Amino acid sequence: MRLQLLAACLLALGIASAQKPTTKNLGLVGDRFKPLTYEEMTSAQKTMVDHLLAGERAGVGGPFNVLLRSPEAGDLGQQFGAAMRFHSALPKNVLETVIIITARFWSAQFEWSAHKRAALQAGVDPAIVDAIANGKRPASMAPDMQTAYNFITELLKTRQVSDATFQAAKDKFGEKGVVDIIGLSGWYGIVSMALNVDRYPLANGAQPELKLLANPIP
Repeated sequence: MRLQLLAACLLALGIASAQKPTTKNLGLVGDRFKPLTYEEMTSAQKTMVDHLLAGERAGVGGPFNVLLRSPEAGDLGQQFGAAMRFHSALPKNVLETVIIITARFWSAQFEWSAHKRAALQAGVDPAIVDAIANGKRPASMAPDMQTAYNFITELLKTRQVSDATFQAAKDKFGEKGVVDIIGLSGWYGIVSMALNVDRYPLANGAQPELKLLANPIP
């Protein structure tokens, strides 16, 4: 029994290892932007890919096939995005909610699909996710979630935030947290635009979940 369990674990590890992108098998995906191979990349593009593979993402999915076309900016962008995603002052469930609100704002189907899963895994109430998907304000949110929701939706809708909204976010998350909300939405706005321009395909032939709405942020 122990040998069988060990064999299963080793098999699982082998599969995970085989699926991890390498310079020999990057698995880049694109539509308007042709997926690149490592061998055909410029030196700057290879540097960006090396940094992605060595970084906390350990992968090159999503917008990076697009951003490789401007690798100096793309490399700085992926570093900024990693700082926002992995080193934010925000709780994980709040962080993922800010990301899916931004994806909903841009109707970015791939970004929504990927971070909807991440939001649910982080403990975001499915009712909150569904409300955001349908362009409605969630009926019930915890205080920290509501504070972040108010801040980012007000900023996206009006391009400003009121003194009261700013102070509430500062009191709840600190000045770093306020900047992290702005930075997260800004980075995932770039991601969403890149994916939308590319017409980035959904994984495994999945169908788009988001309906196009005239006013995606209530």
